[in-house]
Amino acid sequence: MKGLKDTLVSLTHLRQRFERLIASAAKRGRPVPAVSGRLDEVVGFGSNPGNLRMFTHVPRQVSAAPALVVALHGCSQTSNVYDHGYGWSPLPDDQGFVVMFPEQQRANNPNTCFNWFLPSDTQRGRGEALSIYQMVERAIVDHGIDPGRVFIVGLSAGGAMASAMLAAYPEVFAGGAIVAGLPYGCAANVQEAFEAMARGRDQDAQTWGNLVRSASPHHGPWPKLSIWHGTSDTIVNPKNMEDSLRQWLDVHGLPARPRVEHELEGHSRRVWRNEDDEDVIEAIAIRGMDHGVPLATGQGPERCGNAGPFHIDVGLSSGHHIVRFLGIAGQPAAFEDRASVAPLVPIALPQELPSLAARQSARQDMSSGRAEHMRHAEDRDAGTGAYDPRPVIAAALKAAGLLGDHKTTGATPDALDPRKVITATLRSVGLLKD
Repeated sequence: MKGLKDTLVSLTHLRQRFERLIASAAKRGRPVPAVSGRLDEVVGFGSNPGNLRMFTHVPRQVSAAPALVVALHGCSQTSNVYDHGYGWSPLPDDQGFVVMFPEQQRANNPNTCFNWFLPSDTQRGRGEALSIYQMVERAIVDHGIDPGRVFIVGLSAGGAMASAMLAAYPEVFAGGAIVAGLPYGCAANVQEAFEAMARGRDQDAQTWGNLVRSASPHHGPWPKLSIWHGTSDTIVNPKNMEDSLRQWLDVHGLPARPRVEHELEGHSRRVWRNEDDEDVIEAIAIRGMDHGVPLATGQGPERCGNAGPFHIDVGLSSGHHIVRFLGIAGQPAAFEDRASVAPLVPIALPQELPSLAARQSARQDMSSGRAEHMRHAEDRDAGTGAYDPRPVIAAALKAAGLLGDHKTTGATPDALDPRKVITATLRSVGLLKD
């Protein structure tokens, strides 16, 4: 009985904490209209076992075989409130895609949160997950949606539900965005949900990945993913962003280290690329932001939405960024070109250098110097003398196009001064001036 009592006390404490933080956040900013007038309700979209409502926004000019964005609101919100704050429905007016808004009902959850933590609502073919899938099927038929261009985004509980949909129906979605959300399978009941929000969960990458792999019979390819989180989030611990990253990096078979890391409008962005050198996962940490959606409000390009509860003006429009990154409105963009500083070239630690050199060399034709570079790596692993990293650094920089061929300069790799190599590299990417 003592164990049950302690559990109930802990659950009560976590619930009160959550509701106190939600209520406090809801008071910030300007009042939000309950109805935007931009969304139309759709009824009769299927058996709807999750008892959800369906709303859509269809622009006047719809492109042929348009994309579909499924947008999931957060706790204490409605679809209209979420749309007004985030500004999702104005985006397709210029781009020609359709937005669909599933909406939770208070009868299902007193805080109008999607039940992202209940297996009966997040498993394939069950509950709310099945209702959302049925909405997607209805939208595809109604609007001639390209089935290969269906995407899902969500805030908070909606972000966690987006995780669940990407796991349960990965073949349906080309990509998704998780904003201030949580990884799939981190909770299976109310208490675990509150604990995960407050502290996160400690699991290794493979365990996280297995949760996704076991959620459907799908074996790939896997959806592209954009993950956002405020570093000062008091409602959903930022650790959940790292757990979501570990989960999907493992599913995609990608390393823990990002391919690119740079500043975007003063915030940290990491990017992972597949073997075809395509961006497939990104993570953007918004410095100093609490729980909510990152916005850039006002008039002009790259601006949309309205600041208010859970919609925070940080000078960066996550909506515009997500649309471009996922390729919703066309081809994905190279965001390093827009960065406030040039992208940082990842620098391998000494123990990683042979692996980096091998990966770079694998992308090139066989050359006369390849055997020599591999010999240096083998010598180090075998412990045959001191390891000289300079030839491997030179090979990696040449492979990246950041260093000319030593044969044209009369120098040899063994004569390279690492300080000069690094200085030249920094100058070539604009991080050091003459």
